[in-house]
Amino acid sequence: MKKFLIIALVILVVAVGAYFGWKLLKPIPARPDTEAAFVAAVQKERKASHEPTDINPALDLWYKSSVIYSLDVEVFKDSDGDGIGDFKGLINQLDYIQSLGADAIWLQPFQPTPNQDDGYDISDYYHIDPRLGDSTDFQQFIKEANKRNIRVIMDLVVNHTSDQHPWFIQGRNRNSPYHSWYVWSKEKPENINVGMVFPGVQKEIWSYDSVAGEYYYHRFYKFQPDLNLQNPAVEKEVQKIVEYWLSQGIAGFRLDGVPFFIEVPKTKGEKFDHQFEILTRLRHIIQARRRDGIVLGEANILPAEQKQYFGKNGDAMHMMFNFYVNQHLFYALATGDAQGLADALHDTKDIPEQSQWAQFLRNHDEVDLGRLSDEQRQRVYAVFGPDSSMQLYDRGIRRRLAPMLHNNLNFIEFAYSALFAMPATPVIRYGEEIGMGDDLYLKERESVRTPMQWSNQRNGGFSTASKTVKPVIDTGQFGYQHVNVNLEKKDSASLLNFIIRMVRLRKSCPETGWGDWKVLETGTPYVLAILYHWQNRWLVTVHNFSNVMQQIIINPETPGHTLKSLLSNNQSIASDGTHILSIEGYGYRWYRVEQ
Repeated sequence: MKKFLIIALVILVVAVGAYFGWKLLKPIPARPDTEAAFVAAVQKERKASHEPTDINPALDLWYKSSVIYSLDVEVFKDSDGDGIGDFKGLINQLDYIQSLGADAIWLQPFQPTPNQDDGYDISDYYHIDPRLGDSTDFQQFIKEANKRNIRVIMDLVVNHTSDQHPWFIQGRNRNSPYHSWYVWSKEKPENINVGMVFPGVQKEIWSYDSVAGEYYYHRFYKFQPDLNLQNPAVEKEVQKIVEYWLSQGIAGFRLDGVPFFIEVPKTKGEKFDHQFEILTRLRHIIQARRRDGIVLGEANILPAEQKQYFGKNGDAMHMMFNFYVNQHLFYALATGDAQGLADALHDTKDIPEQSQWAQFLRNHDEVDLGRLSDEQRQRVYAVFGPDSSMQLYDRGIRRRLAPMLHNNLNFIEFAYSALFAMPATPVIRYGEEIGMGDDLYLKERESVRTPMQWSNQRNGGFSTASKTVKPVIDTGQFGYQHVNVNLEKKDSASLLNFIIRMVRLRKSCPETGWGDWKVLETGTPYVLAILYHWQNRWLVTVHNFSNVMQQIIINPETPGHTLKSLLSNNQSIASDGTHILSIEGYGYRWYRVEQ
């Protein structure tokens, strides 16, 4: 009888949880909450992976407490009036980037390219695209960035090359040693039209080459043949490329298309094996040359796969973009329901101590919603991309943040507060800090890659040329006449100044990057509350994803009973350990717990 009662009770709890939208989550071991415990945990991981155990957290793990700013030199600032951004122009704007509070700049590809895929089709890995400057300009840029304590990381695009790269041109000859640097099939592969990265635009992953008389493999566009990383000579060349750019002052790499970089191609089926050991070897090469060098991976993966990419002991990639959380964040922004976001945060929490997620609102690609259900995706489309011209690849939205959030400043500020309150390193895309718009007349992802808007002068102050490398947005509410850096600098209530304040707030709360954390029960799926703990300090962040007032009850279970706001003079004193809070629609709170 007792056994049946227990079973009945379990069924009742599950049923009630399902009714209220709760999810029974597996417990995750607490992370270290002091620097001493953290260093000990990292040393244990490194010892297990045979890495040096001499740890200087501020140097070796600088990415834990940093803010990264992403930009494309080509569209950032033109210094010579030819309509193309360049390194000299970027140097002139370093003070601006420093004023944002950025600790690192992530540069998109700046190497020679036919530019069929915005620089991601590289034809020479060892030089600077002459349109952007030369090696002297690049070295001056590195020097000036370092003066401002800004590290520079660069895109490492080695999953494929341009079909105009000398390696591929020579490799089309079967007798060339470069033939084996790419992936070929003499027979037409069975899976020729599956697994395309750009469905709806890309028709196949194998294309026939008349010179070689064989099919070559390309997970991306036809003009981007995949390198064969199963060939030791190719991996050695990749390591050589990495060593070269480290010698030029680069502090790390944003590794493009990681799953495709390490996959083992097949001519049949849709699933591919992966060579994770390549990531570990790459990490060791970087660490041997620069102890604070990092790999930031682009890998849109499920939580069950994350440890393979970080490495069992954190000995693979240092960081990864958390696409899984990003997709559930956009679902929460679109629907007001934050329960899925809370679950996604929980599901991606269990990572090695020295590993770190990078989180973002917008990047240079589409908002990828491929991990959501069809119903969830349609709900996000309905709010943020209702027109088919706003959608892309049957999975995403090709708009910048401000247009998606209807240029509602309160909503945009809420979204950024939520970003900075997450247990991850925030990454900001150029132009998002001023609320730039998009140009849906441009093809595919080009819509969100328009030139930076600096002022209300010609071409938004980007260039004095009569024609720019890409069209500057010059009409409508997002035209440079209304949205530009100079205008927002002067307005204390602007989005730009809000983000500068939020970056400062984030940096004053090291718990978000270093500490242990957990999602608190709020009694409603619309409000996400997170408790952080680090070095005997506690932080509580609260975000109401709905557009109406929500009253919540939280119990942080901390030694202190007072929540002191870091955004105002307000405070909350606990009654029997609990706090009753009223949070307005799209409202947010950052509280320090006072003992």
